Amino acid sequence: MSAQAQRKRTKTAREIANRFGISERTVRTMIAEPRDQYLARAKYKRKQAAELRTQRLSIRKIAEKIGVSKSSTGRYVQEYEKRSN
Repeated sequence: MSAQAQRKRTKTAREIANRFGISERTVRTMIAEPRDQYLARAKYKRKQAAELRTQRLSIRKIAEKIGVSKSSTGRYVQEYEKRSN
């Protein structure tokens, strides 16, 4: 079982679990994004990072544009540069 519609949670898994008397693990399982959707979204972000890097944008600017942390963006760019060399 997984979430039907993706949106940011306003409560933590612990808060939800306490509210309904279930385990945190159950909450995470119930609200998790399906793996294939997650992988497709991650692949798209990596592709975006690579394209923006070819436009000579900084890691910080790329991170802001694609909505991920600077460290994740740095990894995406490193992977791209390693593959292209």
